[in-house]
Amino acid sequence: MIKANYQKHILEFKRPSGTSRGVLKTKETWFLMLYKDGKWGIGECGILRGLSFDDRPDYESKLAWTCKNINLDKEILFDELREFPSIQLGLETAFLSLESETNPFELYPSKFTNATDAIDINGLIWMGSESFMKEQIEAKLKEGFHCIKMKIGAIDFDTEFKLLQSIRKDFSAQEIELRVDANGAFTPKEAMGKLEQLASLELHSIEQPIKQGQWQEMARLCEETPLPIALDEELIGVVDENEQEKLIETIQPQYIILKPSLVGGFTGSDRWISLAEKVNTGWWITSALESNIGLNAIAQYTYTKNSPLPQGLGTGSLYTNNIPSPLIVDNGKLHYSKSGDWQLKGIIQLNK
Repeated sequence: MIKANYQKHILEFKRPSGTSRGVLKTKETWFLMLYKDGKWGIGECGILRGLSFDDRPDYESKLAWTCKNINLDKEILFDELREFPSIQLGLETAFLSLESETNPFELYPSKFTNATDAIDINGLIWMGSESFMKEQIEAKLKEGFHCIKMKIGAIDFDTEFKLLQSIRKDFSAQEIELRVDANGAFTPKEAMGKLEQLASLELHSIEQPIKQGQWQEMARLCEETPLPIALDEELIGVVDENEQEKLIETIQPQYIILKPSLVGGFTGSDRWISLAEKVNTGWWITSALESNIGLNAIAQYTYTKNSPLPQGLGTGSLYTNNIPSPLIVDNGKLHYSKSGDWQLKGIIQLNK
């Protein structure tokens, strides 16, 4: 018999981080622990307030229900959690952790986990004043990133465009790959004009130029765009498999971006990848501000997918009270360090 419990943890940002939904100072997350025959496993259920499909008043009671019913058939459990994708991911991770043949943190043994290979990642530029964004860009370039993702839509478009222009003036598209994330900031009417302007800077792609839910408008943009479009928020909350297929076939985006916490864990991500590949849509994987517990699981899963693109996995160093781990970012890549170690003491209480 498996026993289960959960614990809440409030992650504190080193510096307030600007998003399209305001400034984040803290982020709550939940750790799900499983115990069986002297072994234990851990997974992270991370929600983004105001963005996650499962940001609901009954979230904690669903976690309690999951712990109480942990010995149900896995398929029944996951089906019951369809509307709680972050709990699905935490549960999937906790089972992998419990069943690991080496240690609770090695979920997908690979060259990544034995520290002989690393994952290319993008450097993330947070929204803020022009000077703050410029400061971040300079820091990322010094740190060896060759792919930078910048969130736009917080300050005025002309200022953001000039910032991107200044990077492109110093670095060609061959030297630095630039991605932008609009978080739905453009109206359908103005979007094409802005896409044309941005395309002049030889950007890699733009995430979610218009708000989700406007399938026909988004399909038109994807068909006519001079700049590859990646769907992000568009995928959130689309849990029915027929609806997922309809979305991909209707919009036919150039890329989709998968956040396992928001799309039903690794099983949900696999389903989206399979649908995308049927219509020649590319994809990459992104963490969603999880602690190192969640980031570790997502990174290990991502490595097994063999994507040639830089992934969005560089958020482990944002917090003052993250779980110390072997995950390190060096020269634009995420590494699993041989000399690093996991330290749960004082942060996570295990009922061994």
